[in-house]
Amino acid sequence: MMKEKIRTILHEVKDPEIPVLSIEDLGIVRDFFIDDTNTVTVVITPTYSGCPAMDTIEADIIKALEEAGFKAKVKTVLDPPWTTDWMSEEGKRRLEEYGIAAPVKGSADKRTLFGKSPDVRCPHCRSMDTQLVSQFGSTACKALYKCIDCLEPFDYFKCI
Repeated sequence: MMKEKIRTILHEVKDPEIPVLSIEDLGIVRDFFIDDTNTVTVVITPTYSGCPAMDTIEADIIKALEEAGFKAKVKTVLDPPWTTDWMSEEGKRRLEEYGIAAPVKGSADKRTLFGKSPDVRCPHCRSMDTQLVSQFGSTACKALYKCIDCLEPFDYFKCI
């Protein structure tokens, strides 16, 4: 019962850079546990080890749990490293509705090492005729693309 309540609270904590996604949708919540002092420790893995949003996310987790009456702390772990495979299908759907192309299925796309970009669907018109503009979009975890058919630019949440 208490674990379900905590999970519900964590599902309400949003990513400050992409507010349509919860930290649960992103898959950065690895685990949580309650110790003998009734303190909830939430274990998270950042999408990038240098992600500037992690301090805000940590503060938001603590605030949400404390507002619900829990003592809380956050533990960050880097191993195993986060992967877009941990994102929920609901989160990927929300990304596209928000105008950001969801990561292409599968882990770390290594084609970029050879100067090739993944085939990315335009979140506006659903065309696959898109082109990489820049490896870096509005944040480090996104690349900038444009659609050849509708001519709209859009971010793509990069596979890691």
